[in-house]
Amino acid sequence: MTNRLTGKVALITGSDSGIGQGSAIEFAKEGANVVVHYLHDQSGAQQTRQRIEAAGQRAIVVQGDIGDEAQVEQLFRAAVSEFGTVDILMNNAGEDASGVEVADMETKLWDQKIRTNVYGTFFCCRSFIRLRKQAGGHGKIINVTSVHQTVPRAGAADYDCSKGAIANLTTTLALELAPLSINVNNIAPGMVLTPFNQQAVDDPSVREKQVQSIPLKRAAEPAEIGRLAVFLASDDAAYVTGSTYVMDGGLMQNQGQGA
Repeated sequence: MTNRLTGKVALITGSDSGIGQGSAIEFAKEGANVVVHYLHDQSGAQQTRQRIEAAGQRAIVVQGDIGDEAQVEQLFRAAVSEFGTVDILMNNAGEDASGVEVADMETKLWDQKIRTNVYGTFFCCRSFIRLRKQAGGHGKIINVTSVHQTVPRAGAADYDCSKGAIANLTTTLALELAPLSINVNNIAPGMVLTPFNQQAVDDPSVREKQVQSIPLKRAAEPAEIGRLAVFLASDDAAYVTGSTYVMDGGLMQNQGQGA
């Protein structure tokens, strides 16, 4: 622990499990107070809060649907009411691919994925930017996308397109917010042992089969993504903006082998 985030307040969406939970704990270890957000898993959110407090930091738990702009605004009001401000925003909450191909996809399903993943990130960024402008600038935005912003999968158009959109939002915001000294970066994970990969988490034989396409022959742990997020949230990354950090164990380098 190097206390790189001492005195900072981080709001991490979807921090009831997986990457969000792992990141919240790593942020707390570095001295940050954390706004823990969840949609359905209150128990998981409370577990995150307990881990943050065990690290010696403060936390609040706030429920809300990030696809609803009014609920996002309430999320930020709760954060400001408790901590006075938000210095770091990590947009982690999102929905996985439906597995439905475009020809068979109902508009309602497409809208659901885009509303959560893209609109939710947009709403949170907008609220954060307005708050930081009132504070005179400075701050960090970290968006979590996926290797699938670049590498497509059949049956995942809803997810892949949403992650590509967030990647472009990241680079656009990096330009818009540079005059305010707000850094905006993107983490694109590969396979991580989260509820998105629950079958691999539960069954080592499934996990062993799935990691064969990964050069490092393993999946990432959520805390590993969290430690990269800590770097991007810290002053160590003061000159980093508009970048995507792929964290995939070499998976994307392996895609063209044997062609």
